[in-house]
Amino acid sequence: MKEAMPVLTAGAGLHETLALLTSQLRPDANHKEDMVFLKDVFSERSLGYLMKIHEKLRQYERQSPTPVLHSASSLAENVAEELQTGPMSTEEKELLHLLTSPHLKAVLSVHDTVAQKNFDPVLPPLPDDFEDELDEESVKIVRLVKNKEPLGATIRRDEATGVVIVARIMRGGAADRSGLVHVGDELREVNGVSVIHKRPDEISQLLSQSQGSITLKIIPAIKEEDRLRESKVYMRALFDYTPLEDKATPCQEAGLPFKRGNILQVVTQDDPTWWQAKRVGDSNLRAGLIPSKQFQERRLAYRMKMGTLPNPKSPKKPASEGCDKGLLPRMLTPPLYLACLPTEDCDCEGYFNGQYIAGLRRSFRLSRKDRQGSSGEDSEVGEPDFLTYEEVTRYQHRSSERPRLVVLIGSLGARINELKQRVIAENPHRYAVAVPHTTRPKKPHEKDGVEYHFVTKQQFDADALNDKFIEHGEYKENQYGTSIEAIRSVQAKNKMCIVDVQPEALKRLRTGEFKPYVIFVKPRIPESRRRRSAATSPGGGEHGRLTEEDLQEMRQSAVQIDQQYGHLVDRVLIKEDSASACAELRGILERLERDSFWVPLSWMRT
Repeated sequence: MKEAMPVLTAGAGLHETLALLTSQLRPDANHKEDMVFLKDVFSERSLGYLMKIHEKLRQYERQSPTPVLHSASSLAENVAEELQTGPMSTEEKELLHLLTSPHLKAVLSVHDTVAQKNFDPVLPPLPDDFEDELDEESVKIVRLVKNKEPLGATIRRDEATGVVIVARIMRGGAADRSGLVHVGDELREVNGVSVIHKRPDEISQLLSQSQGSITLKIIPAIKEEDRLRESKVYMRALFDYTPLEDKATPCQEAGLPFKRGNILQVVTQDDPTWWQAKRVGDSNLRAGLIPSKQFQERRLAYRMKMGTLPNPKSPKKPASEGCDKGLLPRMLTPPLYLACLPTEDCDCEGYFNGQYIAGLRRSFRLSRKDRQGSSGEDSEVGEPDFLTYEEVTRYQHRSSERPRLVVLIGSLGARINELKQRVIAENPHRYAVAVPHTTRPKKPHEKDGVEYHFVTKQQFDADALNDKFIEHGEYKENQYGTSIEAIRSVQAKNKMCIVDVQPEALKRLRTGEFKPYVIFVKPRIPESRRRRSAATSPGGGEHGRLTEEDLQEMRQSAVQIDQQYGHLVDRVLIKEDSASACAELRGILERLERDSFWVPLSWMRT
């Protein structure tokens, strides 16, 4: 009696079919070796696993999956970098191990390759009239799928030969993802239309108007450039850039707009004039063109030479009536700018909520002509001639390191002295100020090194000559100054040092030693109210009333500081009132100890 043949169900999978087939293999005398071989092959465990994987993929494919994101590899790399910036728990170490394993990286790479390609519409067969061209070894037919996105390539006409060649490939664009078009390729036809005698702008229009399938006839470059990995070069933009307003850009549509302070990932610097970059945090996969650092500096230098750009090293005159007020807060008549309570001979920051806060009265910070010789005034350390880009990297404070320096700068009416006092008085064990130096006589209740470091005029002048102060000046015939050693002394106690300085001093403080976090404080100034003779003082209101002229002066002060020093600022704090500003500053200080921030790369090399 013959054994009944098993029947497969309609839902049987490949691995079940394979198992059934294996069970039916019966070696006979004539084909014993062949049957044994087949049975061994079909019984291989790895083949069964492959069949199961195949079935799972087919089931998933029927669900019409769509990718959640198109850059899983990049995201995994960023997460891995973040994990390595600080101490890791056991779970974080395990996650880092998974993210850096070659198998997972390969899977994510394949995922991105599939996710970034649009396979619709289905490509039609090649036209018959292309068959002759295919026999020519030098000609290549490239078929791309291009929907609403740009092709991601620019072209130019070679001056020597007159042919149209591919000038650059934008990273992440359709042409780049295809891997079929390269810099230097000669373009002959677009969708069967010859471009030999067309202008580059006509060809670009033809390419931009093409949707769906686009066919290119090209002659490959003699030596194709290898596709480079995206670099890990990050730049902080120090100026605003709008490609549509830049007549020099080779392709305005391919340009990348950005604002001062944006972090840019420069993916290629192959072209010395135009870099390709992405804005960090953008979801757009395609890179855009930005002027290179060298090119931007050259054209700024040309503009300065032609008189259309002021010399960056020349101080600007404020716009108000030709008086030499400088760019910075000056001591006006109370109550517009009060450094401390208007007692008869107060030149310290006094007591606040019962806690004495040593510090430097800002009264000596007068006009520019009264501060000649100030150490912060003449310093040009680390300041580029032109503001273009600054290479940056991620940094997170470690418990073994000294705390970062916090620098407050403020426009007229910001009263940052009071803001600093409040935060320090709330937590004097974590925050402190640098004790200033002075030549004035010590009062009976004062202690040397607490309220001030009391020194002779000769000693003060010697220290100033030796560049030991970040800034210094004179008030009522007495000298006052904040020294570098005073800051180091606070940090040596593992306290976060908070200083408020004139913006010129930032150039001296921006070093890898201090890694300063700069906060620009400016008051919330009401809109112009010329019909009213006075307005309530911003940032408190308890010190009197301000005229419209005072408010306009405060606005001008904020604008001037932003124009000249805004590129050095990490955070702008708009002061609505003392309580909310204090809470915001307190939150910033807490994040400085736990979060990572972009800092100049040069700080990490010192």
